[in-house]
Amino acid sequence: MEKNDKIYVAGHRGLVGSAIWKSLQQRGYTNLVGRSHAELDLRDAVAVRQFFDGERPDYVFLAAAFVGGIMANSRYRADFIYNNLQIQQNVIGESFRHGVKKLLFLGSTCIYPRDACQPMQENALLTSPLEYTNEPYAIAKIAGLKMCESFNLQYGTNYIAVMPTNLYGPNDNFDLERSHVLPAMIRKAYLARCLEADDGSALRRDLDRRPVEGIDGQAPWGNILAMLAHYGVEKGKLTLWGTGRPLREFLWSEEMADACVFVMERVDFKDTYSPGTKDIRNCHINIGTGKELSIRQLAELVMSTVGFKGQLEFDATKPDGTMRKLTDPSKLHALGWHHRIDIEEGVQRMFQWYLSDLSNPGSKR
Repeated sequence: MEKNDKIYVAGHRGLVGSAIWKSLQQRGYTNLVGRSHAELDLRDAVAVRQFFDGERPDYVFLAAAFVGGIMANSRYRADFIYNNLQIQQNVIGESFRHGVKKLLFLGSTCIYPRDACQPMQENALLTSPLEYTNEPYAIAKIAGLKMCESFNLQYGTNYIAVMPTNLYGPNDNFDLERSHVLPAMIRKAYLARCLEADDGSALRRDLDRRPVEGIDGQAPWGNILAMLAHYGVEKGKLTLWGTGRPLREFLWSEEMADACVFVMERVDFKDTYSPGTKDIRNCHINIGTGKELSIRQLAELVMSTVGFKGQLEFDATKPDGTMRKLTDPSKLHALGWHHRIDIEEGVQRMFQWYLSDLSNPGSKR
């Protein structure tokens, strides 16, 4: 990519897209294009075609997606598969129609089978059943990576799919119903700390910043306590879903962005499979750390970082999700990229970002 090439970052305000946008700016790219969901609904085929007709980007990062944690995946199964298929169909299709030089598709390691051998290599894809709780989202992402792979094989395009592990970082989603495990855990621990310290004003400020199910900081105290208890937050106690035994891997979002820009700058589709391969498949690239910890260990780390000294409990009647999903990032390592920020440093950064965002006088998130 040249520094003045027009680069479209789909989803540039989300966790992934904002990190990619920042990474591109830091590297000196000056012609970046982004649209908020209010400005461009990527599920609208006509609107997406009009956008590409007008902007004609040279490169595309497809970081937009309909995402959420285990609770959201369980409740909104149709939304997860439908919305993501629509977004991918429209953006990849218009990228092809407009001759985009290169596209990077962001997926997720939830594409791998529930019982895949650990750590998971790219060739584990489609070898056995998926985890039920996130099956619709995983199928959508598998369709996206196969779309990229198939366009490359039929039309000679240069579309690359990357599969990041669990991400966390600035601009993450802290909605208690829809967020992923780490941001939800950080917010719950912070709210529990506020209750523990009888700091009602701080708790109300948090809810004013990010209302939960329509309850903001102006709501009656009894309603606030009932809502928090529904999400496992009580005075002196924090209750999380599952057993705490599943193992998870986490990657700082800004490092993921660095890896994505690295791939766009230095890796082509032909570099993602061995020369002379007869059946070309599984050309996607894992992005991860190759390190893991249990949900209980993560919760204890978060509690220590946030300063909540109360009791930690797990509700084993709730689903755990996949018990283990550790990536094998050796393919990316062979291409020349390695992570640097481990989870202890990342959780501290995440919590400091959350606190600074609470004091931001800008609009509600």
